[in-house]
Amino acid sequence: MRRHRMRIDSIRVWDGDQETGPASVHWDGDRITAVEGADRDRWPELSVIPGLVDTHVHLLGHAGPGTADFATWPLVTPREEQVLHAVAHAQRAMRLGVTTLRDLAGDEAQVAVGRAFESGILDGPRVLVHGVVGMTAGHNDLFTPAAHPLRKPVADGADECRRLVRTWARSGLDGIKITTSGGVLSMGDKNTWRNYTAAEIEAIVDEAHALGMKVAAHAHSEQGVQAALDAKVDSIEHATLMTGAQAERIARAGITVAPTLLINEAIATARVPVSAEAQDKAAELVAARDALFRGAARAGVPFVLGTDANGVHVAFGDQMAEVIRMTDVMGMEAEAALRAATSEAAGAVGLGARTGRIAAGMGADLLVVRGRPWRRIADLTTGNLVAVVSRGRLVAGELPV
Repeated sequence: MRRHRMRIDSIRVWDGDQETGPASVHWDGDRITAVEGADRDRWPELSVIPGLVDTHVHLLGHAGPGTADFATWPLVTPREEQVLHAVAHAQRAMRLGVTTLRDLAGDEAQVAVGRAFESGILDGPRVLVHGVVGMTAGHNDLFTPAAHPLRKPVADGADECRRLVRTWARSGLDGIKITTSGGVLSMGDKNTWRNYTAAEIEAIVDEAHALGMKVAAHAHSEQGVQAALDAKVDSIEHATLMTGAQAERIARAGITVAPTLLINEAIATARVPVSAEAQDKAAELVAARDALFRGAARAGVPFVLGTDANGVHVAFGDQMAEVIRMTDVMGMEAEAALRAATSEAAGAVGLGARTGRIAAGMGADLLVVRGRPWRRIADLTTGNLVAVVSRGRLVAGELPV
């Protein structure tokens, strides 16, 4: 793959933590080689920030025009065709400023997509993949109608749980997702239902950590959050009904939380295609959520960008809107929200030494934007994107020269 030495001269930089003033950013292939202070700001209306990191997406879904039924599309679409849709979702996210994605219900298909991007066969973002370890009749199992024979893998009992973790590790996945409560879009499910026993959860987390894999726990209910905390998972997805005491414990442990705000609001108001069952479940969660999340933010819970984007209920490209919504719901300052979507999100998925910051030696994931989004979060919109650099390659827009 041909490498290109590139640079942006004398432009204001926010490096993933703070504004550093005008600087010239140089990169050679997928490596920032220098960030040098500049005497003047040649582009007073523009700035450079790191590419965004979405810690919770689902790539394998319908990406074409029109709408497709969320539950049945995977059951009637050939696997090879689904992979092409996953590529389209990832590339759309990248062109709209999201240069790292973590798929939290993946398998060998998403691993193949990520490897194609990594090797340069196709332009694409960094992709991490977690495989789900879920029980029979659990949240993940209930996305498939009961009578349909084409089902996702399940594991029951501690030994089966360990085996499925090992299977995902052998397949090249980066981490494990576990469900410790029911969910919203799963059919015939209740978000208050327990998923797994303490012994099963302990086996999953122990085996994953033994193999160097992070564990993300889907949990909406207080009981689900508690089970995830007791098992010492690495991140909690949703955490919608966490109590004040749980928030304080999460903050002390430094466990990141992806709040997935937009998707639950969209389902609760049925502004996307959903069943009445899913709408009712989401509406009940959203009604209690905001006050709990605001208190959790005050307690120091490290929220990070995680959208649950699947192309149907949240689009790939809605990530910037999610960051803005985080400031509304949690009362976060603009700069804190931007950290949550860049450097802190990169750290949450284990890529803090690779992306999420603009510094010599880091990967070259850069956005040129109009405005100063670390001061005015409303400036963080896809309409303000001027250029996107992913893995050192210009993949959207034009660099200022």
